[in-house]
Amino acid sequence: MKITESRTILFRNTMSITDGHLDGFRKAIAQAVAFTEEHGPQLMVEVFIDEERMLAYSFQLYRDSDAIRAHWRLSDPYIREVMEHCTVRHFEIYGEPDDDIMAALKTPGGESFPVTHTPRLAGFTRLAHPHPTA
Repeated sequence: MKITESRTILFRNTMSITDGHLDGFRKAIAQAVAFTEEHGPQLMVEVFIDEERMLAYSFQLYRDSDAIRAHWRLSDPYIREVMEHCTVRHFEIYGEPDDDIMAALKTPGGESFPVTHTPRLAGFTRLAHPHPTA
């Protein structure tokens, strides 16, 4: 097996939606994703909702740590709006982000929501949508 180099980083964020905030959460997520699609550096963003358990799952794929920093700079107001309707239950990082990215996930007091970090072994990305056939 050939193991290729990649700086690609995948985030998986599990959020608990605050009781009574489902509609606000949906609106805030829709605005955040629309802004990110237009202006963000992510290669992919997908959000899924389990309404029965009031959980949401966000997956974001980044080219590298610089793309994560750019996203944070651009999207801060949208992230704040989303966070008014939920709390982070667990945050998973797949890949090798820079040390400053890892440090930024901690609060000023040093505590953090649960974070796991799993280094990459191998893989590839095929994101282009196939062209519809006529």
